[in-house]
Amino acid sequence: MTKAAPPTRIDSRSRRRPALPEGKAPATFTAFGLAAEAQPLEPGLHVVATPIGNLKDVSFRALATLAAADAVLAEDTRVTRTLLMHYGITTPLVAYHEHSNAAVRERMIARMQAGEALALVSDAGTPLVSDPGFKLVQAAIEAGLVITPIPGPSAVMTAIVAAGLPTDRFFFEGFLPHKSGARRNRLAALADIPGTLVLFESPHRLPEMLADAVAILGPARPAAVARELTKLYETIRRGTLGSLAETFAEEGAPKGEVVVVIGTPTEEPAAEEGDAGLDAAIALALERHSIKDAAALVADETGQPRRAVYARALVLARR
Repeated sequence: MTKAAPPTRIDSRSRRRPALPEGKAPATFTAFGLAAEAQPLEPGLHVVATPIGNLKDVSFRALATLAAADAVLAEDTRVTRTLLMHYGITTPLVAYHEHSNAAVRERMIARMQAGEALALVSDAGTPLVSDPGFKLVQAAIEAGLVITPIPGPSAVMTAIVAAGLPTDRFFFEGFLPHKSGARRNRLAALADIPGTLVLFESPHRLPEMLADAVAILGPARPAAVARELTKLYETIRRGTLGSLAETFAEEGAPKGEVVVVIGTPTEEPAAEEGDAGLDAAIALALERHSIKDAAALVADETGQPRRAVYARALVLARR
């Protein structure tokens, strides 16, 4: 009996680069004021990570891929055009976003089957991570096309390495539900995960989201709020959920992109247990005042730390 041949192993590092079509000039890009030629790409889908804010974070391999591709599939062509123009890349842009239907994907698959190399990007960071693109990658795989990942920037990794929280285990949740009830239900499902939580949040919902997190996860968990990562006004606030909730309740919604990182449960007594006398004082104050004012009044009367009283008031108010 003839022994079956082993399956072919596809490894992009060992694949032979395709030759440039006769009469076609090499693609170029510009970096550090110098023009560089980009090698031809193998037909298929090239998933390219792009900067999350600072244009200098793009890799040379990403630039070469974007320059040599037959087209760049962009979530928002206006955003991606800024990146391409900065590096002198003239590759045509095609819109591909969460509303693109099956017909659009079929056209892209047909182009790659005809021998084209397409580059997929999101507005910022690594495509498919809380961004559209999964269905196109899945369709390309089903069609037998080659998928080539071009790694690079990611808001998830950037936030978690700067938060100062454990990185041996982490869980990326993406965006929580918009409404408070559904958001708290989802937070309750995440409460016992034995790792650091990484969340995306819209800046205008951040104060409400942190208040819900305090109510469900407790005020003592260590946390960080990272804003405008890699950009000029990058800011990282670290503390507990309770202190951060108080800060943004007072300051209001921030501006810019936000990533929230929450540490694992602490071994301190749960905030739900509380102190009966303190709870009674807070409940009475909440009947006549806002959470912020009630916490300030009770903290003055009892001598308790204001942040601790505020965190407890958040929990009681949401009951």
